[in-house]
Amino acid sequence: MDALALSLFNSRLAAVCDEAGARLQNAAFSPNIRERLDYSCAVFDETGRLAAQAAHIPVHLGSMAFALRDIVNQFEWNDGDMLIFNAPWLGGTHLPDITVVAPIFVQGQLIGFIANRAHHADIGAKTPGSMPLSGSLEEEGILIEPQWLVRDHKIDWDLINRFVSHSCNPNSERGDYAAQISSCRLGCKHLAELVEPIGIDGWRNAVEETNAYAARLANQYFSDIPEGVWSFSDVMDGDGLGASDCLIKVSLTVSKDDAGQVKILADFAGSAAPVNGNINCPLAVTVSAVYYVFRCLLPEYTPSCDGTFASITINAPDSFVNAPAGVAVAGGNVETSSRIVDCVIGALATASPQFQIAASQGTMNNLAMGATAEQIKGTPFKPWSYYETMGGGMGASEHNHGLSAIQSHMTNTRNTSAEEIELHYPLRLRAHAVRKDSGGDGKHLGGSGLIRRYEFLSPTTVTLLTERRKYAPWGVNGGKDGATGQNELNGKTLSGKERLDVDNGDTLTVSTPGGGGWGKA
Repeated sequence: MDALALSLFNSRLAAVCDEAGARLQNAAFSPNIRERLDYSCAVFDETGRLAAQAAHIPVHLGSMAFALRDIVNQFEWNDGDMLIFNAPWLGGTHLPDITVVAPIFVQGQLIGFIANRAHHADIGAKTPGSMPLSGSLEEEGILIEPQWLVRDHKIDWDLINRFVSHSCNPNSERGDYAAQISSCRLGCKHLAELVEPIGIDGWRNAVEETNAYAARLANQYFSDIPEGVWSFSDVMDGDGLGASDCLIKVSLTVSKDDAGQVKILADFAGSAAPVNGNINCPLAVTVSAVYYVFRCLLPEYTPSCDGTFASITINAPDSFVNAPAGVAVAGGNVETSSRIVDCVIGALATASPQFQIAASQGTMNNLAMGATAEQIKGTPFKPWSYYETMGGGMGASEHNHGLSAIQSHMTNTRNTSAEEIELHYPLRLRAHAVRKDSGGDGKHLGGSGLIRRYEFLSPTTVTLLTERRKYAPWGVNGGKDGATGQNELNGKTLSGKERLDVDNGDTLTVSTPGGGGWGKA
């Protein structure tokens, strides 16, 4: 393929992912998918290697890229089948992120897969919002081992009904599963239309050429990283169940072989052991965080495919960044992944001044809440469950101030609007504002966090899973640290990770961290 043909092929392949994502968003029932855009779509070849992905949620896409080939090779696929799973140790992230995978057949031959992953905020956890302050996986909701959701184009509604039987709004949950199925069907249709004119051999050749091109680009840009061993460490505030100052340590070994091919080993040896709380991080999520950082070093036009990450190896022995099966992981996907990104960026900063970027907010500021029928008995409200993450400050760099009040690094979701929240839930959003002067000072300022304040209109159970309430996002090259985050109920300071029962008229304020500054002011 010449350069133009390869570029067109990759653009069309990415468009398949974009259109499948648009179908999922537009067909979903829950605000979590429809408004916050907490979903991702990707295309894989017939062996399960990543072929293309949309610019959706980094933590979803990297983990699917790492693990899907092991999943798809365990099953005999037929046209019209779809598989569903959320098991964290099988390429999942945490239980709310449910993955649906569909095979694509052309002329009777399996040529690839399309997959989507969507966050379900009501999956039967011990507290509403399905992001509990948990000490075991069982407390986090239903576990879905890989199994058939659709066979020969027939949806297993009995299976879906079992999944939604835990939900306070089963019709909404049922609609989200149907949206994921519809998204896969549209993706299969459009990918088959892409392959028909070029033939199966043409498709396979184009995928191989895409991987080779991405690998060449990655090698070119990764060659800017000096050879050597570059290390950095940082700590998590705690797990909410007694563990504190949980160490994450990474060493990047960068080398070149005789042919000039760059090899990168990210070694997390020395990181803290698994903890009782839910900040344990599945290996697929750790890999995703590493992939994300190195993808950011590449030009925007680089294909996001298997070849992009072929030179990167991850080692994470016996630690909470390689969670064993069965431990609590709800916060690892969202909070620990953010700190892993900080550590990898910090290690690169020790390698060369060109990679010096201050730490961003380092948390997704998770807020889960809702009420059971018993809690709201005697009120005009129905049982409900809701979950959201919040933006904060991004770190500054040599060339730019950090952005303010924005989702950073491992998440790419929007905030839910006040109108959407107040329409669907017994809540009033009393404030949504930039947290002024919370970014670190410096030649370039860190971005400011935000302030979000909720008034409760009925008894509600609230769970907070937040980080950087104890240790601030760090500045670089003389830049100052960003402000730590703060959580308050009726003006009283809370810890970073708490479960609360609040009442009508109570007010919760979340002030998110600012980003670190760059350089001396």
